[in-house]
Amino acid sequence: MANSVRIAAAQMTSINDLSANFATCSRLVKEAATAGAKLICFPENFSYVGAKSGDSLTIAEPLDGPIMKGYCSLARESNIWLSLGGFQEKGSDDSHLCNTHVLIDDVGNVRSTYRKMHLFDVDVPGGAVYKESSFTEAGRDVVAVDSPFGRLGLTVCYDLRFPELYQQLRFHHDAQVLLVPAAFTTVTGQAHWEVLLRARAIETQCYVIAASQTGKHSAGRESYGDTLIIDPWGTVIGRLPDRLSTGITVADIDFSMIESVRSKMPISQHRKPIEFWRRSYSCS
Repeated sequence: MANSVRIAAAQMTSINDLSANFATCSRLVKEAATAGAKLICFPENFSYVGAKSGDSLTIAEPLDGPIMKGYCSLARESNIWLSLGGFQEKGSDDSHLCNTHVLIDDVGNVRSTYRKMHLFDVDVPGGAVYKESSFTEAGRDVVAVDSPFGRLGLTVCYDLRFPELYQQLRFHHDAQVLLVPAAFTTVTGQAHWEVLLRARAIETQCYVIAASQTGKHSAGRESYGDTLIIDPWGTVIGRLPDRLSTGITVADIDFSMIESVRSKMPISQHRKPIEFWRRSYSCS
């Protein structure tokens, strides 16, 4: 493995048009490849955002369906890895889907999948009411996978608020790079997006790549944007100049920096094992 490798994070405003979204993704893939990136990360719901509740169920497909086959071909033709967060994968029945993060390699093969574990059932203060569980099946498995960009930990959007998952990815699955495709609301994004991402990077000593939806998708839905790449010290090293624009940001994953941060502050050696906390609970 080279000492560093270039990656890109994309920002876009997906709509309820599969072909239009694919055209946007194709353009951004070409930009990333031209910039020398070997991986491009797309936001949650990259391929489709419905105009009204339930629309996503009508376009949900299995992973071997025509939508994902199109993205596999795009990866192969562009010789680039794709992180596709929040694909509407057909669920176990017609009334449910899985919010699935799909990783495709540069020859067009699906290397790994992660199904979103934490579902967004929230009454956003000053915003809308969301109930993702009404049409989405929650995943159960923690997923990390080896790649030319280090060992990748796969997550999706609302997972960001649950540090236990990221602790598992770092300390039990040896992740070096955490992928956080998202479609944060404008209210929650303004308040919490960057600080949560930087906290996850700092507490795990991992790179964090957070590709975000942005802008108005329909009359009733809007995303915050602000796609970020953050290093293991918590420094933002990649950011689009315009929080609401469509485009990419590019940065290098430096494996020597991961090693340096972890060796100088060896939190993996200092953290308490789960047995310690169990004893603590039993004594209280």
